Amino acid sequence: MNDMQFKGFGGIRIEADARGDDDAPPVLLIHGAGQRRQDWAVIAVALEQAGRRVISIDLRGHGSSEWPSDGRYDFDAFADDIKAVLAQMRVRPVIVAAMLGGWLATVALGEEGAHLAAGLVLVDTPEHSSDTPRDHDPRVHDAIDGAAVADRLLAAAANLALPVLVVQGAAAATGSIPDSPNFTAAIPGVEFAAGDGAVALHAADRADSFNAVLLDFLERRVPLAAPEFREGSDARTFRDALGCFATGVTIVTAMTADGTPIGLTANSFTSVSLDPPLLLVCVANNAGSAAVLETADRFAVNVLQIGQQPTSNRFAGKGEDRFAATPWEVGEFGTPVLTGSLASFECVRHAVHEGGDHFVLIGRVLKARFEPRRDPLLYFRGKYRRLHFA
Repeated sequence: MNDMQFKGFGGIRIEADARGDDDAPPVLLIHGAGQRRQDWAVIAVALEQAGRRVISIDLRGHGSSEWPSDGRYDFDAFADDIKAVLAQMRVRPVIVAAMLGGWLATVALGEEGAHLAAGLVLVDTPEHSSDTPRDHDPRVHDAIDGAAVADRLLAAAANLALPVLVVQGAAAATGSIPDSPNFTAAIPGVEFAAGDGAVALHAADRADSFNAVLLDFLERRVPLAAPEFREGSDARTFRDALGCFATGVTIVTAMTADGTPIGLTANSFTSVSLDPPLLLVCVANNAGSAAVLETADRFAVNVLQIGQQPTSNRFAGKGEDRFAATPWEVGEFGTPVLTGSLASFECVRHAVHEGGDHFVLIGRVLKARFEPRRDPLLYFRGKYRRLHFA
């Protein structure tokens, strides 16, 4: 076991224990109010033995983490600590969190942070036990008002976009927010499991049943073995493998012979040559606009920024007048250009090549325009993403 340090909100020092292989799938353990990272010891050993990398932190004002002199123990300070820790990890972990830790993880992931973790396990456990020594700043309990953050937790729970397991203990403290039916019911696709007694994590005799539930969830939802595709097997696995390459999002546009604008969303886009200036985009053969794009003399590629996610969805769907609800203009070379985009490339057709169920459209760039103050809309593993600045 090794000691680790993270920088939390405002530079607060967050102490942690780490065990297991550095390259193993990570699990981040977050305790509740009045607890400390050592409370996870039995669970951490089991996870390490199961082949996981295990990191257990002390929240601010707990254990050996820094106790801020200004008494910043408000909910946002704790939640920002979690976001900061996740941003410093090189691989997205599954978070296993108890009580207050679960509330913090829910908010950190549900409020624009789902990309920071691979899964979430909310553990219903008492805040403290009489046989375990406490080491925390007493000001913590006065600073956290559970009732005041209930609505925020409910909203964040509804936005969780990752595998979630709720483990409920029969003898857990009553009245906790994560234990309420409304909270758990709001989580999309949530799984439930019953723990042994109060899920007292420091007690080995009770931790065995919890370990069984936890390891089953991890193996099903975040398995140790990497998925593998071989030619002739499930095409979905191949698609998922391709989805590991993060891309931008574009909308390819052109005019029909009668001057009607057409367009579709595409993320298979790349530069080809600087001299001459060439780019390419791949278009599905069965796309509604494919016939026009394959024969068009000129077309445009519009690179989307983070505010254009609704536009991306509109041009990826069917049965809607895409341009009626989208700001656009006719470009200098007669192609539809979406105003407000991150960048736009007006092109003349250079070549078209067959590519299986797609065709490769290569264009020679006549004009390029871009907005350096905007950030790109990204696509990774089947979901929209944003740049994350640590």
